[in-house]
Amino acid sequence: MSPSYTFRHPLLVRRESASLTMKFLAPLIALGVAVLFNLALYVAIGRDPVAVFYALLIEPFLSWASFSEVLLKASPLMLIAQGLAIGFRAKVFNIGAEGQFILGAIFASAIPIWFPAATGQWIWPAMLVLGALGGACWASITAFWRVRFNANEILVSLMLSLVAMQVLNYLLVGPWKDPEGFNFPQSVMFQYDALVPTLIPGTRVNVSLLITLVLSLVAWLLMQRSFQGYKLQVGGLAPRAAGYAGFSESRAIWLALLIAGGAAGLAGAAEVAGPLGQLQRSISTGYGYAAIIVAYLGGLHPIGIIFSALLMAALYIGGDNAMVSAGLPIAAVRVFLGSVLLSYLISLAFVRYRLDWASR
Repeated sequence: MSPSYTFRHPLLVRRESASLTMKFLAPLIALGVAVLFNLALYVAIGRDPVAVFYALLIEPFLSWASFSEVLLKASPLMLIAQGLAIGFRAKVFNIGAEGQFILGAIFASAIPIWFPAATGQWIWPAMLVLGALGGACWASITAFWRVRFNANEILVSLMLSLVAMQVLNYLLVGPWKDPEGFNFPQSVMFQYDALVPTLIPGTRVNVSLLITLVLSLVAWLLMQRSFQGYKLQVGGLAPRAAGYAGFSESRAIWLALLIAGGAAGLAGAAEVAGPLGQLQRSISTGYGYAAIIVAYLGGLHPIGIIFSALLMAALYIGGDNAMVSAGLPIAAVRVFLGSVLLSYLISLAFVRYRLDWASR
């Protein structure tokens, strides 16, 4: 008769109530774990970890010039993440914000490219509105396929980002190419009235940062203080109960995607009308993908996203510093960003669940 053995293995059991303190500490714990992991990585590749982390985490805050660049990069990250977080909380996973960002930039650029001699303070606000419309229109394709054919919005939105990049390439090597641009794939430089006014003199920070902060407040009011936000959250947490309550799943999908697309498109418009001043291939910098990390690192909460956007922007600027001063490869910077998100998701899992050792 063969002996019997008792095996014990851990199970994840959902906690009855998650600790509010641990929810706030989870991002800090994640950052600490990511720092330790990357410390070992930098030693392994022969880089001075002290020099790397000084350039990565300290230098962006040492001067006003560096911190102003942090604010400049935080604005699009924050805006896109606020839109994505609304959809994520409703369990609508839009991964195509990069494409919506590009379409917003294209729509906004149409005004100064088609009307280069136009003047007036109406131009840059019209560009921002048109950019938001462009991003929303691109997101509506995903919404249509999800609602009409139950297509996976993750795949559809992601593939549409690749299509958007090809549309951008076609325009910049074809009809929108600057004939006097020395054959570079870029549009003409925009006129002065097509540029978003500077917010802080002596820096590149423009009024779009103020718009982003106002829209962050709107996002908080929508998700925390409005009935529509309540319906979106209930639809994500308990779709069957939402259906019994008469909440429309299709309407929630359309609303979540249009908001996210509009926010990404507005960020794209602010980018071409702000620091770039023209439409370029380099408009596709990965903001749409990095904003996913920002949204989750901020706990999908509008206030948390503001701080996580500032952290992510600082890492962007610090990463550039580390590549120059510490010889850090660009891949290592991306590994750091990815490890922060992975650490946060693991930390969040233990905030919501606990290990229970069960016999088998």
